[in-house]
Amino acid sequence: MTNRYQTTGPEGEFEPGSNGQVLRNLVGIASADDMNDLELQLLSALYDEVLLRNLPDRPLTVADLRRWHRVWLGNVYPWAGQERSVNLGKGGFQFATAALLPGLLSDFERECLTRWTPCGELAPDELVHAIAVTHVELIVIHPFREGNGRLSRLLADVMAVQAGHEPLDYSSWEQNKPAYIGAIHSGFSGDYGPMGQLVARAIADGDASLSEPA
Repeated sequence: MTNRYQTTGPEGEFEPGSNGQVLRNLVGIASADDMNDLELQLLSALYDEVLLRNLPDRPLTVADLRRWHRVWLGNVYPWAGQERSVNLGKGGFQFATAALLPGLLSDFERECLTRWTPCGELAPDELVHAIAVTHVELIVIHPFREGNGRLSRLLADVMAVQAGHEPLDYSSWEQNKPAYIGAIHSGFSGDYGPMGQLVARAIADGDASLSEPA
């Protein structure tokens, strides 16, 4: 549901007939449900590519994020893989100003991606902290017009798998969205503890799911 964001500029255009619910796209989809289904299908294919066939065993980069976004949504949106040129807000919270994205992403790469990835040598508590900080910072930066939350989860999953874990199980996040939103706000203020608690639970749940009977 894209109308949760307030936008300006050409990337704010919506598909005719969608009642402002679906961004203008390359496939002519005007139904929000149909677009959500397509994006999930394409995201599953991206997960297979990144986690199963081509897991990076090197430091990750912002270029990786751009490529993942382009591979995922490149056949759907003309701006896939490009930093947004519009300002975005959600629920009264304003994400990073579009004009600041190049510098913020450079800082993010240096302070998060280069610092912590690949994650194989991190101690368990270091991994939790690394994923928590990286997730909060990428959400706050919100580099793309659409799909930032899902791409941020993919990045967290890559970091976990690099460290020998299963992908995170986000069920607890979905079941308590106020706690998740609160953790993002706390991280924005410099307190990553609440997000760390959510990450630790998601890692444990993901690993536990592997041992559950089919």
